[in-house]
Amino acid sequence: MEVGVDSFAAAMIGDAEDKAINSMNALSELLERIEHADKVGLNVFGIGEHHRSEFLDSAPSMILAAAASRTKNIRLTSAVTVLSAADPVRVFQNFATLDLISKGRAEIVAGRGSFTEAYPLFGLNLQDYDQLFAEKLELLLKIRDQEYVSWSGKFRPALHNQAVYPRPLQNPLPIWLGVGGTPASFVRAGTLGLPLMVAIIGGETHRFRPLVDLYRDAGKKAGHLPEKLKVGLHSLGYIASTKEKAINDFYPGYAQTFTRIGKERGWPPVTRPHFDLQTGPLGALIVGGPEEVAEKIRRHSIALGGISRITFQMDNARLSHGQLMQSIELLGTKVIPLLK
Repeated sequence: MEVGVDSFAAAMIGDAEDKAINSMNALSELLERIEHADKVGLNVFGIGEHHRSEFLDSAPSMILAAAASRTKNIRLTSAVTVLSAADPVRVFQNFATLDLISKGRAEIVAGRGSFTEAYPLFGLNLQDYDQLFAEKLELLLKIRDQEYVSWSGKFRPALHNQAVYPRPLQNPLPIWLGVGGTPASFVRAGTLGLPLMVAIIGGETHRFRPLVDLYRDAGKKAGHLPEKLKVGLHSLGYIASTKEKAINDFYPGYAQTFTRIGKERGWPPVTRPHFDLQTGPLGALIVGGPEEVAEKIRRHSIALGGISRITFQMDNARLSHGQLMQSIELLGTKVIPLLK
């Protein structure tokens, strides 16, 4: 099982006058964390894509390229690329270039994103949500598989035997499909034979098993080998020396962040009893000491019928750089050996 971290490049909280300096420092610290993750043996580091003031990841391939120059082994991926709002040609070019810079360590996790700001920002209609993604995914995969592309669609000018460069070192460039809870998305990934990255940020992980089974069944019907149908899990999580310390560190910032997001989406405020359920045996949050975290990953893998990758999203709980560095250290030096 591959183990890694996903980051949304959270911006530092501070005075508006110092915003640019805070952003500079936040990105500098993020690159330190990616470098540290490489040194302690993590397998993958992902950068999300958002277009909001609280995140600095609107150009994830830039961050990943900077990280590539400071790392040697860790795989560098998006988490996710908001493909619906992007030009597939540019997405491929950016990540093919990243693959060359990193000497074959780039990946794309393509998805539709959990926020909607990208649609008006790039002049797109949110009502075309699914059509945009389906069409652009088709084009991205065609570009990956063919150097010269002929293609036509509804949302982008046609290509007529057009070459797309550069070509990546990896052939093919790995493309995962990032999904939430929509059955059609699981079936699409299976039919296309793409590895699946499931974002489970709440609820009980075992409830996603029927959707994962849909993915595997669709892949089998489409003729894809079982080993091609990888399942990854993206989860909110944090590791400290003990479970008590991890919960005390994580809960205040988590509650503040998700209560704020909840106001936008109509969710109720976060309460401690609800949080305790989420960090319990069946809940989606993976928060604890190394032993508890390793055991919960094992349970999640069993619940989903086996997973190939687990990535932790840690920087949504207003944890300090030092706390995140220590969590990455424990993930590499304690949790991974326990899983092995």
